[in-house]
Amino acid sequence: MPFEAGTRLGPYEIIAPLGAGGMGEVYRARDTRLDRTVAVKVLAGALAADSESRRRFEEEARAIAALNDPHICTIHDVGRHGDLDYLVLEFLEGETLAERIKRSGALTVDEALTIAIQTADALDRAHRAGIAHRDLKPGNVMLVRRAGAPGPDVKLLDFGLASRTAVTRPKALDESLAATMAPSMVATRPPTATVSSGFSGTIQYMSPEQLDGDPGDQRADIFAFGCVLYEMLAGRKPFHGQSAVTVIAAIMSTEPAPIDALKAAHPLFDHVMRRCLEKDRERRWQSIGDVAGQLRWIAEHPQAAPAAVSTAAPAAQGYSWPVKFAIVTATMVLGTLALLAGLRWLEPEGAVAELPTLRLEITTPPSDDPTMAMTPDGSRIAFVANQNRVPMLWVRSLDATESRALPGTEGASFPFWAPDGHNLGFFADGKLKRIDIDNGRPLVVADALAGRGGTWNRDGVILFSPGVSDPIMRVSIGGGRAEALTEINTHGTGRDHRWPQFLPDGRRFLFSSTLGAVETRGIYVGSLDKTPYVRVLAGDSAGRFAAPDRLLTIAQGALQVYTFDPAAGAVSGAPVAIAQGFAGGVGAMAASDTGMLAYRTGSAQRRQLVWVDRMGTVLRAIGEPETGNNGSPELSADEQSVIVFSGRSGDNDIWMIELARNLARRITDGPPADAHPLWDPDGQHIVFNTGRFPGRGGQARVALNGGPLEPLFSTGDVEGVAVSWTRDRQYVLLRRENPRTNADLIAVSMGDQKEVIVSQSLYGEIEGQFSPDGKWVAFVSTESGRPEVFLQSFPDPKSRTQISTAGGSQVRWSADGKEIFFIAPDGKLMAASVGLSSAAPEVKLPAALFQTYLATGTNVIGNKPQYAVSRDGRFLLNTAVESPSAPIVVSVNWMKSLK
Repeated sequence: MPFEAGTRLGPYEIIAPLGAGGMGEVYRARDTRLDRTVAVKVLAGALAADSESRRRFEEEARAIAALNDPHICTIHDVGRHGDLDYLVLEFLEGETLAERIKRSGALTVDEALTIAIQTADALDRAHRAGIAHRDLKPGNVMLVRRAGAPGPDVKLLDFGLASRTAVTRPKALDESLAATMAPSMVATRPPTATVSSGFSGTIQYMSPEQLDGDPGDQRADIFAFGCVLYEMLAGRKPFHGQSAVTVIAAIMSTEPAPIDALKAAHPLFDHVMRRCLEKDRERRWQSIGDVAGQLRWIAEHPQAAPAAVSTAAPAAQGYSWPVKFAIVTATMVLGTLALLAGLRWLEPEGAVAELPTLRLEITTPPSDDPTMAMTPDGSRIAFVANQNRVPMLWVRSLDATESRALPGTEGASFPFWAPDGHNLGFFADGKLKRIDIDNGRPLVVADALAGRGGTWNRDGVILFSPGVSDPIMRVSIGGGRAEALTEINTHGTGRDHRWPQFLPDGRRFLFSSTLGAVETRGIYVGSLDKTPYVRVLAGDSAGRFAAPDRLLTIAQGALQVYTFDPAAGAVSGAPVAIAQGFAGGVGAMAASDTGMLAYRTGSAQRRQLVWVDRMGTVLRAIGEPETGNNGSPELSADEQSVIVFSGRSGDNDIWMIELARNLARRITDGPPADAHPLWDPDGQHIVFNTGRFPGRGGQARVALNGGPLEPLFSTGDVEGVAVSWTRDRQYVLLRRENPRTNADLIAVSMGDQKEVIVSQSLYGEIEGQFSPDGKWVAFVSTESGRPEVFLQSFPDPKSRTQISTAGGSQVRWSADGKEIFFIAPDGKLMAASVGLSSAAPEVKLPAALFQTYLATGTNVIGNKPQYAVSRDGRFLLNTAVESPSAPIVVSVNWMKSLK
């Protein structure tokens, strides 16, 4: 019930009601102690008795108190009177933006800019504090007149729905929200219409994801900001209808009508607003601070945008390029591209147009994978970036202002273009795939369990590297069986062939080999006719050809350029460094045939070892996030240490980390690279994969307290990567590559080295783990067309059962052997209960435990899990830590700087 004048709430005396917000009623009151006018907000009605609503009311107080900003209403006090909670806020004289629009209609462009910039600054302050408002609307924007000021000061009100994390609302809160939404619907519905409950916010300003049931994050505020900006300029809401249902339909499926006032305004204004209103939040502005910066630049440059750029070089030289607007000024890029294309027709082959060097920056969503590709004509870039923390392929046309994600490319890496510039090859789900970017869905071309680069020529031939230690494979774009084109450990090369790239003739190609001995590492030229390879450059880096005569490499974090004769397959002269700060390999750069270069620096994935419980709650983080590319964690028997392989020293080595003190100690010191560590059950030795014993297999064993490295197997040539070991030390499980049957799982007896086939087929048996009693093997196979988890008896494979039902990998056992864990395709950690007391196992349907964001990319190989399981059921996760990424730098006519 509303309070009457004179009612006291502690030291505050109610004067008159002011209105109602999303969480309560607001009154004008007098602070009897300081004799000042204040606003008192009371949690009222059904909400007052609800513990969750009271918690959120307290959260509002904390949210406002954390925001010390001149454009956010100040909180003076918080109190409780009987059963009522209340906030005491700064009293503001003026009118709300909603009242201003109702009174006089649309604002002028200058007025709207002034208000919008202040509002965006206030939101930016909140977002940087980790707070999303979630109910931005004109009624929550107060316009306060200050003496002598040319325009109003903005004060952002009502953080009653603000949140740091998504929460479940009680029914009482939903009912209150439905009621408080009703006044804002008057202008768009008849009196008899009803308003749906269950939404957090005011419906005309809610983002599509909120209407879909997502609680919304800071990008929902950006959508609401776009709605407010539109309403200021048009004098009407961007989305309207005769009922709540039609309003929702408009938000989900229509675009707001053009605004006449913007036709004569700065042309960027409409773009800024409409990008706020993108229905896909990944295509929206990702930071309201960026929006404020754009609007401030428009306000400071009120003149109309320049006319289209002349294609003459002097006109291009005369432009000033604010970094934020480099891509927006697409006419310059188009003019440059057109001139480059025209001059290539007029000038002799191999000539480069004498144009100025131009640099653009493309901001992308966060990315742990810097790999990218550029079309031969330089008009498009494909790159990998996250969408909801899942890596996907994105495409950006350089004559556009936005990038777009390609549906169906989740988990993608290492993109490469077809010569037509409309089709892309990439790797995902253990497959080589291709997609028509205009209207297609991904098609599987071949198996590639851990792809490391591909290339596509005009004859429809794709060359690709299917794994870390594999030859270059050849396949038609239509699919079919892939054939090995190169042979590892021959013609002076090492045990890995990666990063193929066709040279201009479409027959010869570059590739690299960097894991073997020093004398075999380098960049090679091969040919479709299988002539002997020629090493063109020694070293640990792969190379990328840049037409017409350059070879790009990365050494010690620097992008280097060599002069290169593609016909002779030879480099000449010393390299020139043109950029610094690279954490990735050659996949972090791309070049077109028209003199354009793109690259991204410093985008290596940051990772951290984290202990979590079965709910995914973080119990303890080990150290700080780092970019050392830790991979394949394995817990010691006493669970005091974990072994990983890491590139923190510049070469992949085995490290042991003492968990209690986060002390890391190097076990091996490369090169050559070492990987995939596994504890010897004796607890005193570690086994790992290495190239240190040519002709003796790939597995080495070393004592923790030092001593010489020795081959794991005393005699014979036992190939494969050790992935598991029975506790009684009787059998080691190896993953072995086979040119006829792909990857197989073979158990080798430590006594007589007798081999037992665990699983061998024409498909890939990717990984496996012995049960604690050694009588079963849980493994991953691709026989169904995707990775699935299976359970099989050992050593006699008389019983076999599928565990996963919708895909799975990274399999582990619980310590008691009663559960099998694996990672679902969407990243959730799954648990399946198993009963192994009889010959036929009893298996229950897997249940999701929690969402994971495990490490991907460098040092994450498909034969080892990126988590470990303790005896008491905790999980040690090798977690990817998402952070902003460096922009993609695009340089036009970059070779000019080399002359």
